[in-house]
Amino acid sequence: MSDAPAARKDRSQSWGGMRPFSIKTKLGAMVVISVLITTGLSMIAVHTKTELRFIMVFSMIATLLITQFVAHSLTAPLDEMNTVARSISHGDYTRRVRENRRDELGHLAQTINRMADELAAQDQQRKELVANVSHELRTPIAGLRAVLENIVDGVTEADPETMRTALKQTERLGRLVETLLDLSRLDNGVVPLKMRRFEVWPYLSGVLKEANMVASARADMTGGSGSHTRTDVHLHLDVSPPELVAYADPERIHQVVANLIDNAVKHSPPHGRVTVKARPGEQPESLELEVLDEGPGIPRSEWHRVFERFNRGAVSRPHGPGSDGGTGLGLAIARWVVELHGGRIGVAESERGCRIRVTLPGTSSTQS
Repeated sequence: MSDAPAARKDRSQSWGGMRPFSIKTKLGAMVVISVLITTGLSMIAVHTKTELRFIMVFSMIATLLITQFVAHSLTAPLDEMNTVARSISHGDYTRRVRENRRDELGHLAQTINRMADELAAQDQQRKELVANVSHELRTPIAGLRAVLENIVDGVTEADPETMRTALKQTERLGRLVETLLDLSRLDNGVVPLKMRRFEVWPYLSGVLKEANMVASARADMTGGSGSHTRTDVHLHLDVSPPELVAYADPERIHQVVANLIDNAVKHSPPHGRVTVKARPGEQPESLELEVLDEGPGIPRSEWHRVFERFNRGAVSRPHGPGSDGGTGLGLAIARWVVELHGGRIGVAESERGCRIRVTLPGTSSTQS
């Protein structure tokens, strides 16, 4: 499917250097040709003393033939477009309109085909979303149900260890629901940004401290066997200059940094190091953030899929003890928050591990 839009784009670009014949031009040419034919036949009749009625008959036949030809050239693609549009309305996104014209109908064919491509992509994403959500919900629900059934049937007792297992599944289910709600709010555009200036060093220092505290609390609660309990990874903060100031929504950026740290920690080797770097951007009060880890990194072929929903990439297995693969939504939420600010997020080149770079535009995006 990706080759078809590219081919249409190439044809569209190739047409860009040629002057298209619009439908208005074709209809005007038809009228002019009909008048010229009638005038020419009339002049022939005058010179050859042919009866006018024969000239009128020939003129009408020629005009009808020209009109029929032009009408067919206009109605045939419309019939094809109508057939394709009807198929799309019934859920068949495989049909396409031929793009062999350089007029308004050719542009309309391109628009219909682009619409079909986008609808097909959205339908595929919807199916994948339902399948992935169902899979993600099934695991904690099944685990929690098994624990409760064993307690009810008397197979196991409701001791602290058993209840910790149930609590772990409940927490995992709660995290998934919370991230789905966040993503839904971002999709619907109901997350207003509360932009303000803040000092980057104390702000990021608080985010890192909170990440360490949450990891320690979960490790104590689950006995070191639950998810997101990596306490062996060292978090390092690098802000230059120390008095750096940024302009953004601190609460939403907290969400971005926390998700990036969480992802980096999960894929760090035992006793690894995660570095959060902050530098001033090109615009006033803009900010460039980087989160680096020492894990196996991400293959370049997977860079474009890193921020897709439920995508865990080629490196899907966490590399440290006491962590799972997560829900695959954290980086998708980070992308939406950054784009909501008008910024950019992506994977950058790194000699070791993975480097995620975030660029926030600062005051320039609000003043433009």
